[in-house]
Amino acid sequence: MTSVEKEPTQAWITTFAGTAINLCLGILYAWSIWNAALVDVDKAKAGEVMTGVNAGWAYLNNSQATAPLSICVIIFALLMIPGGRIQDKISPRFGATVGGLSLAIGCIIAGLSKHYYGLIIGFGIFGGIGMGIGYAAPTPAALKWFGPHRRGLISGLVVGGYGAAAMYVSPLAQYLIKNHGISNSFIILGIFFAVVVIVAGLFLKTPPEGYVPPGPKVPPTAAQAAATTKFDWEVGEMVRTWQFYALIVMFILTTQSGLLIIANASGLAKGMAPGWLLVCFGGLINASGRVGTGFYSDKIGRVNAYCLNCGVSALCMFSLPFIMASQSVFLLFIVVGVGYWQYGGGLSLMPSFTADFYGPKNLGFNYGLIFIGWGLGFFMAQVGGWIKDKTGSLDNAFYISGALLIGAVILAQINKRPKYKAETA
Repeated sequence: MTSVEKEPTQAWITTFAGTAINLCLGILYAWSIWNAALVDVDKAKAGEVMTGVNAGWAYLNNSQATAPLSICVIIFALLMIPGGRIQDKISPRFGATVGGLSLAIGCIIAGLSKHYYGLIIGFGIFGGIGMGIGYAAPTPAALKWFGPHRRGLISGLVVGGYGAAAMYVSPLAQYLIKNHGISNSFIILGIFFAVVVIVAGLFLKTPPEGYVPPGPKVPPTAAQAAATTKFDWEVGEMVRTWQFYALIVMFILTTQSGLLIIANASGLAKGMAPGWLLVCFGGLINASGRVGTGFYSDKIGRVNAYCLNCGVSALCMFSLPFIMASQSVFLLFIVVGVGYWQYGGGLSLMPSFTADFYGPKNLGFNYGLIFIGWGLGFFMAQVGGWIKDKTGSLDNAFYISGALLIGAVILAQINKRPKYKAETA
């Protein structure tokens, strides 16, 4: 075993290279900008097509515009499984390269097609493939360099890039759509992202065989030690524990409210503030929530951090319809910000939960399986689109989402780390 007093420089290089990769893959969170450009329910019903810089594009209704994002999320989640295996068995560098190229191909297809089905194939399928394989590379690679006392922070830093992407992609996409059209916005961004992801992927490395990460300067408490396994579980062992399935459900519940807001962020501000401004603000809070939640989860525990985030977010989801009716810009940004923070925090907590429960060695593949919960969590965004088409409002979707967050708090209190077969009862 190779023991070290502090993490080597490569540990931090891998961490921040992963952040850079996720800053590109996070184009997903700017989808509401394209959504706003594509949706006009009345014109879609009449079969009208756009003119000018967007000539050739047909208008879509809310359900249609949500579909490419829904498919992208599902493919993303499913491809995290082989993506995790690629990271564990081949290299995170290879995964990042495949991810970057797939995303570029998808964006180019979406742009050139000028068609709803091109968005499905390009952004939905190829984009999802690129995001799934690319996203699976950096977080496990970075976490393997660090001990349990820093898992939350490191996970937050890496995945924070994904959330922060909306901060610059949203105004950039808005500018490109306005000045160069929907098609060129996809093509330009796709090529740019591919270059950055492939270059940053060159700096991703996993620790050498026998590497032991340094421990904390202050010994862990009994509760902290009990919450973290000393064993590396194989996937066959993991799937035989009920806690594995509970983690998937916890992921679904923490994800659904955030994706409901993200899918509709630009529209929520309609009549009160520029849509892109709320999306950018959401990107900042999403990223901050990942780093912040990761940091305090290392201090107060994963379960306490998860319950705190979900409980406060539930209250905000219940209040959102009333705040929108009041037309209060300040309160709208507060409650939407809490929703983004909670959502981002969940994406920081779940890889840490997985490493705490099942060990870091097989984290890429193990977390890839649990990440299915993130993909399944998108059902609420799709339900929200359907509810809005039927009722003209998202109010009922917000109420349902808040109730599910309360269920998340209850489940988190029940779910405890499983005992490995070598542990004494």
